Amino acid sequence: MSPSTGFETGFETLASARSSTTGGRSSTSGVVVCVDFGSTFTKAYVVDLDAGRVVGSASHRTTVETDVLDGYEGCRSALATADPRVALAPVYACSSAGGGLRIAVLGNEDLVTAEAGRRVALSSGGKVVAVLAASRGAGLAELVASEPDIVLLTGGTDGGNRTAIEAWATALAEARWPGPVVVAGNREAAAETILGEGGVPRVVAANVVPRIGVLAPESARAAIREMFLAHVIGGKHLSASNRFVAMVRGATPDVVLTGVELLARGLDETRPGAGDVVVVDVGGATTDVHSVVALDPEDAGLAREVVATTPVTRTVEGDLGMRWSAPSTVEVAELPQYAAAAGARAADPGFLPGTPAEEAIDEAIATAAVGLALRRHAGRARVVVGPDGRVVERTGQDLREVGLLVGSGGVLRHGRPGVVDRVFAGSLGADVEGGWQLPRRPRVVVDHDSVLMAAGLLRAEHPDEAYRLVLSLLG
Repeated sequence: MSPSTGFETGFETLASARSSTTGGRSSTSGVVVCVDFGSTFTKAYVVDLDAGRVVGSASHRTTVETDVLDGYEGCRSALATADPRVALAPVYACSSAGGGLRIAVLGNEDLVTAEAGRRVALSSGGKVVAVLAASRGAGLAELVASEPDIVLLTGGTDGGNRTAIEAWATALAEARWPGPVVVAGNREAAAETILGEGGVPRVVAANVVPRIGVLAPESARAAIREMFLAHVIGGKHLSASNRFVAMVRGATPDVVLTGVELLARGLDETRPGAGDVVVVDVGGATTDVHSVVALDPEDAGLAREVVATTPVTRTVEGDLGMRWSAPSTVEVAELPQYAAAAGARAADPGFLPGTPAEEAIDEAIATAAVGLALRRHAGRARVVVGPDGRVVERTGQDLREVGLLVGSGGVLRHGRPGVVDRVFAGSLGADVEGGWQLPRRPRVVVDHDSVLMAAGLLRAEHPDEAYRLVLSLLG
């Protein structure tokens, strides 16, 4: 049955599961259900906690026009029919339905706090819809036009300039800004007090740029997650039932990045990770790249940049995708021969290729999206001549020594035999031209069962099971 009208399922029968209470939350059935409420499809996966692997799946078109739980109930019913344990299984969910998490960043300088805020917002699972710097005269009109779910307010190093962040806070307070604000700037500024006097919902995090050359995203990332759960999920009115709010643990990209970190770093010395990892997720509207890499000590702080590179990075390319963004993908990639096909895909996001020719076009669009997204994430290395002589100047995240590349997205999961090799062919290897810092010799695997999403959901309460789950990607 077509996902646009119903659901698809896949299931493996296992021996009866034992009772499991590992990780702080009991599951009398031995299984849990991990759900991703996506922009197009709702996907549900049954994870056997004892086996540490996905044993069943179902998908349904995301039913935002009625209630997002309608599609979910279709998935759960199908899964429960195949395995009665599902009826008693706890549910962990993430969501990017209804447009996902939209974040606007307010800062002082484009190249310092505003840029730092943009990077933090991306690593928090948000789509950055505006980056406004006080130094160039940006105002609330631009903020209103961007329609953010959350505002990330930055500005000033600790003990440094207070003017910009307090001016932004005053403008928000005077406007009685209704949405949640995460304050992550100069800790000596009075921004939180000003917002409080204006009745603006807010939470305070540590400064994302405590001093020049240092980027500290962790506290702000946690605060954004808190605000997403407290204000955004319910505020989007995607469901009339409070069950939806109760089951969602975070924004889907944030949850996936948690899974990527677990895969790369493991749990501890006795349960190590895979090392440097990059994940490329080709979606209908965006192509996301997540990376966890060990920074070169010689490049620590990147002296040429006032905002340091971090080991954990996520980029979202809103103009690269398989359906909504297909027209811009073929335009940027200069593939005019696919313009008509891309337009048809944007007009019908639920389109599924039914012929070899249609599959070939999907592969061509995916190849373009992957190549552009990886290059934007990795950046280049080039030799420049300055006062200190010849030096190597780098942009982006250096992926050359990454040992594992994970592909995700429907085009990679369901494509023709050999699709993965063809899609990544022009973006890997030491001989890629242009100075791009792309992976040279990675092992390439596909996350067929959304293992990274499921592991990210289970990481806090079932760490051992989540760890075994990500290891299943390695065979």
